[in-house]
Amino acid sequence: MYEALLAGPVPGSRSALAGALGLPVHRVADALDRLDERGFTQRSPGHALPGAVPPATALRNLIHFRQAELLRRSAELEELTGSVDRMAARFLSTGRTTNAAGIETVRGRAAIGERAAQLVQSATEDVALLDRPPYAASEPGGTPTGLDVVDPVRRGARVRVVVDREGLGYQGRTRGLVDLSAQGVRIRLGTRLPTKLITVDRRITLLPPTDAADPTAAALVISDALLGNALVPLFDAVWERAAPIGAVADDEITEEEREILALLASGLKDQAIARRLDVHVHTVRRRITRLMTALNAETRFQAGVQASLRGWLTP
Repeated sequence: MYEALLAGPVPGSRSALAGALGLPVHRVADALDRLDERGFTQRSPGHALPGAVPPATALRNLIHFRQAELLRRSAELEELTGSVDRMAARFLSTGRTTNAAGIETVRGRAAIGERAAQLVQSATEDVALLDRPPYAASEPGGTPTGLDVVDPVRRGARVRVVVDREGLGYQGRTRGLVDLSAQGVRIRLGTRLPTKLITVDRRITLLPPTDAADPTAAALVISDALLGNALVPLFDAVWERAAPIGAVADDEITEEEREILALLASGLKDQAIARRLDVHVHTVRRRITRLMTALNAETRFQAGVQASLRGWLTP
């Protein structure tokens, strides 16, 4: 649609444009509205159809649109996180209790772990986790929240995990995520996750304590529909913004690119990699840039982690 407007001149009405393109009028109308919303077109007095904005300007408009959308999502996440904190302050008490609003309080590391395991084992359709530091010393390095998240996969449930990039620095966590991904757990990487969270079948949510190292900390188990309707969209919003990882076909990466990634992971600089491969350093840098784009990585460290998680470093 944008290309048709750029080519110009275009018919003077939406119905005429739809006829020229061989599309239903409602599809043309929807497309024009989306282009206008994202700044790809501009209205001119006396013209029924908008004109196309130059491509460079249109791309800048799209970037600004995405930035505004991210800021809005961030504000929503901060508001939800604040609501969670206020709920925790209101409902925490000793032992394990359930109030009339459907909010259960579970206190103590052992009791929280047992309750979380019960919830995951009860899943029949969907398990969703947000996993971020800090971690308790007893939590296994590679398993999000220390739970068996593979068992629901074997029983046919969908398991999705968003892991905070900060947590990848913990010993054994990257290898553990590689293993989980190979067993069917869907894993994405996020930045500055707002909270830890476990949601089962989109109906009940466990909010682990913020400080996992505190043996007296309490968790909230929320089954109230009103609160659940806020926490499930919270996970969905984080999941949409996170970078996917997982199994990738071997033919999507060359052996030379695999070697570049391995050399990067070993700490070699561009010049040293170029000497190893007997190519110009600019060639190495172009290939590293391509790999970072393919891996959706902002730094070389992230590229190494992503490559490991996708199995690209395994011959």
